[in-house]
Amino acid sequence: MTTVFGKIIEGSLPSEKVYEDEDIIAIKDIAPVARVHILIMPKKSFHDLQSLPPEEFYLLGKIVAVAQKLAKEYGIEEGYRLLTNNGKGAGQTIFHLHFHLIGGRQLHALG
Repeated sequence: MTTVFGKIIEGSLPSEKVYEDEDIIAIKDIAPVARVHILIMPKKSFHDLQSLPPEEFYLLGKIVAVAQKLAKEYGIEEGYRLLTNNGKGAGQTIFHLHFHLIGGRQLHALG
């Protein structure tokens, strides 16, 4: 794995892990935009959401379950955002599929 997330997953870069199982890892973002800003990602490397094959869609359910668990654990279950950027045009900068769990401050409507 060559991305920074790949290096975190393989253990060659340090991170502040808040969740890990056989398929998913969640870490605190090093440049948080809110009190809670956690990155949740599959351990398998997928470039982005668009490249996730149908046989791997089960990972999305696991990511949502982890997001719900962490939202409750961090006390943000009444107001958080779970998002991913797909491609450079959407602002993706690390090309390993990941989701941002953001909460702990007032979030305004997108749009």
